[in-house]
Amino acid sequence: MRQRLLLVLLLFALSAVTAFAVPLLMSTAAERTQQFVIGRTADLDRFAALPSDVVADEATRYTTLYGEEIVVVNAAGEPVVESGMDVLDVKTELEAALRNQPAAPVPTILPWHGGDVLFARPIGTGTRVAGAVVLRASTATAAQDVARRWAFVLAGAMAAAVACVLLTLVVARWLLRPLKELDRGVRAVAAGQRRAHVMDTAGPAELRALSESFNRMSDAVTEAADQQRRLIADASHQLRNPMAALRLRVDMLEGNESVVAEVERLERLLDGLLALASAESTATELAAGGREPELADLGAVVHDRVDFWLPTAKAGITLNAGSPALVRCPESDLAQILDVVLDNAIKYGGPEITVSHDRNVLTVTDNGDGLSIEDIERAKERFWRKHDDKRGTGLGLAIAERLVTARGGTLKLTPAEPKGLTVELTLPVEPAL
Repeated sequence: MRQRLLLVLLLFALSAVTAFAVPLLMSTAAERTQQFVIGRTADLDRFAALPSDVVADEATRYTTLYGEEIVVVNAAGEPVVESGMDVLDVKTELEAALRNQPAAPVPTILPWHGGDVLFARPIGTGTRVAGAVVLRASTATAAQDVARRWAFVLAGAMAAAVACVLLTLVVARWLLRPLKELDRGVRAVAAGQRRAHVMDTAGPAELRALSESFNRMSDAVTEAADQQRRLIADASHQLRNPMAALRLRVDMLEGNESVVAEVERLERLLDGLLALASAESTATELAAGGREPELADLGAVVHDRVDFWLPTAKAGITLNAGSPALVRCPESDLAQILDVVLDNAIKYGGPEITVSHDRNVLTVTDNGDGLSIEDIERAKERFWRKHDDKRGTGLGLAIAERLVTARGGTLKLTPAEPKGLTVELTLPVEPAL
């Protein structure tokens, strides 16, 4: 936007300077040309009015003084004075003057002109032409005068252009600085920074008002997010005591298997809500730059969690270890992510589970029924469960993805071949790739 605004303003300013300078240049040249024509026409009139006995001496002195040649002839075309040039050199102009024909207009003298111009005038009045006079005048001096005047005009135009450029830069900065601040603020909000504000910079009143509105919006968004997290965390925490009391009373009942299952499901749901609230709070704090990245040995954490889940797997877990790497994720969060993925593979996948890792990439593949493309697109949504399965809360993958994306990684689900599901986890390594 800055480049386009500068381009438009500069083009407008330069066009205005050009529109002012070009007519002024041409007007200056036309004025000097008019002065030149008036001066030489006056000289012709003077020679035409001189008596024949003195015209020769005056013409000689004129040519010596100004270096301009003169020819005077009588009514028959016979030479009376030839000062510097011959009658034959200007025969056409003399004949036209004797016929009392008007002379051609003198073209506008420009700096690069330096030739001669012929001025012709009949001697006498009306139809009584007694002769003719021709003057060959040089335009070199007039062209130099035009060049000097043009130099002043162009210098002024350049100064005006420089002033316009500086004014354009100042105006562009004045207009765009608030927009730049707003852009920075929007990027900060998009990155998760809490209460991102823009500075109160000089600019149009409309943009200053917009900056103030943005600051209020950023505070409102942060407050709303905080209230949402507090609501989830407080609700989950406050429900734990009633749930514990309910669990004690249910345990004393006979035939309470179904009730106990529902109570356990509610407990898992509360635990998931607490974990999700914690993951979202961590993601926001990391996006705002509130924490330094913690490191974990991906290979060590994978071996530990595979050993933990191995007894519950139906046919065991095959582990393919690759090159070790330090990833930018705390061990606790990485363990929680792996627990979610391995728990889902054991619960819903086939008996064969393969875990592979190489540097910062981890894949968990099972040979179960897998998920359809539509289900894969929804699997990471909160509270989504396939076929209303009551064994889970529908929060596991949502929590895992939030923890992964908060660290700058990705969690991807893809169908496995020939059947099953593959979960691919990628985390940034140390040093960052």
